[in-house]
Amino acid sequence: VFSKIFSHEALESYLPKIQLVIKDTLRAWSSNPESINVYHETQKLTFRMAIRVLLGFRIPDEELNRLFEVYQQFVENVFSLPVDLPFSGYRRGIRARETLQKGLEKAIQEKLQNTQGKDYADALDILIESGKEHGKELTMQELKDGTLELIFAAYATTASASTSLIMQLLKHPQVLEKLREELRSKGILHNGCICEGSLRLDNINSLHYLDCVIKEVLRLFTPISGGYRTVLQTFELDGFQIPKGWSVMYSIRDTHDTSPVFKDVDIFDPDRFGQGRSEDKEGRFHYLPFGGGVRTCLGKHLAKLFLKALAIELASTSRFELATRTFPKITLVPVVHPVDGLKVKFFGLDSNQNEILTGTDAMLGATV
Repeated sequence: VFSKIFSHEALESYLPKIQLVIKDTLRAWSSNPESINVYHETQKLTFRMAIRVLLGFRIPDEELNRLFEVYQQFVENVFSLPVDLPFSGYRRGIRARETLQKGLEKAIQEKLQNTQGKDYADALDILIESGKEHGKELTMQELKDGTLELIFAAYATTASASTSLIMQLLKHPQVLEKLREELRSKGILHNGCICEGSLRLDNINSLHYLDCVIKEVLRLFTPISGGYRTVLQTFELDGFQIPKGWSVMYSIRDTHDTSPVFKDVDIFDPDRFGQGRSEDKEGRFHYLPFGGGVRTCLGKHLAKLFLKALAIELASTSRFELATRTFPKITLVPVVHPVDGLKVKFFGLDSNQNEILTGTDAMLGATV
């Protein structure tokens, strides 16, 4: 089922909707007279993308914001100790999950009743159809669980990587300019505007430098530290015997930091993935931001597409600057993010890359 949800055809259909959500968000950021907390705002952005694009829910903005707050409570307490006391994090997490599932049930029911005006099959459509193909009508509980799983998978790690992307573009303006040059050379960016109809999946996949930038963000700032596996067969590693049946954790971050194929590992250098160097091509498991083996992250292509679409919009339609004197330190828990969330001031640009003042809420209501 999930291979269909993240297939090339599915990604092609999601792309215009992803662009709309990102454009709408950047317009709102640019219209804010104050700086924004990038990590908090990218969490809102990825949540909105999951709800409106991946799941196709037509939820009004006010309700969407309320659901986001409830979802944050759920995520903040999802790893709490299972101590069921009145004021425990576990109890707060359970309550948030119940509230969230009520909201999702309402959205699912409205979606099932209202199929008019649909121009693409979203992940929930594919999930429902797949159940029918296998002779099993999914229950409402199964739909709610599947929906929550998809939101969870799309949310925290993508927000982390989006924040890291923005921070690196701020730190390395020459990278941002090189991105703009590539967009101009491919006929995507002209006179400061994205050419209409130019952002198709094959066009985005042909942007080699953009791909290098996203790869380098994910190498240096992998959102999660590692993953767990079960040992299927006893083996030996550095003189130690690891028995069958043990649970082991592999470290993505340490692998990237110690891998001999990467030169100057602490330096942000997208060109390391360019054709002349191709540092990720030497060996199978030196570069694994989405994990490795048969259980690699199924949503990796959607995550990379979202990051690329965000980078294109940032390079094309926004000017942004750090709102604090120095860049913040990075914390690794629960996912990689700046300790202060990264305070940034955004400015809108007109077609000649001049700063403009954006309009009122009438400009913001692009529905998906």
